[in-house]
Amino acid sequence: MPPDEAEAAVARLLELVPEGHEVTPTGLAVYVDEQRLRALRSAFPAVTVEQVEPGWEDAWRRFHTGVRIGRLWVGPPWEDAPAGALPIVIDPGRAFGTGAHPTTRLALELLVELEPGSLLDVGCGSGVIAIAAAKLGFRPVRAGDTDAVAVDVTRENAGRNGVTLEAKMLDARTDALDAEVVIANIALEVVEVLATRARCRHLVLSGYLAAARPALPGLVHVARRERDGWAADSYRPE
Repeated sequence: MPPDEAEAAVARLLELVPEGHEVTPTGLAVYVDEQRLRALRSAFPAVTVEQVEPGWEDAWRRFHTGVRIGRLWVGPPWEDAPAGALPIVIDPGRAFGTGAHPTTRLALELLVELEPGSLLDVGCGSGVIAIAAAKLGFRPVRAGDTDAVAVDVTRENAGRNGVTLEAKMLDARTDALDAEVVIANIALEVVEVLATRARCRHLVLSGYLAAARPALPGLVHVARRERDGWAADSYRPE
């Protein structure tokens, strides 16, 4: 797909297959049954189909390895964290977010630079960012998502990591977004809406391509990080 259509396509893909997708050298891949395949063909007429080999459910584990982000290490339960790192152990099962995607890594890079305080993670996915915040000393930590599965998985992963946080259903367009730090790794159009509603001293945003520059009047741009064509930005009120 053309680069300028990639973000919208990924957002639509996550609606159809919220369990997540695999990035391949030729595009994006998902594993679906015949019923979901029909919905995918309707949204993406050019989709191609290949029958998967037996054991495909676990094959992806070969490609999912831990990543180091400052003091943090984010990785799966079948890997050991390096000595001296704060481990964030995420079982990448039913919700989007393993910590390996560039937008998650970029958001965490900006987060580790902030002074701890209260924090709200908007669009928490599997809870990577909220759990990292709790490990870094942010209190209290709240996490929200429009997907009930994501909320459940965030709670499960928080328990697995021994941290305390509140996870519940949250709509960035209508619900209150109040905390010292508000962080969101979601689609650009939602980012621009929530940024006007957030009441915070630091706003960390990601989930969009590096070519995009969120239009956020009334906020001062503090820093930007870019990786593999994606970006994250931090802001503060004027």
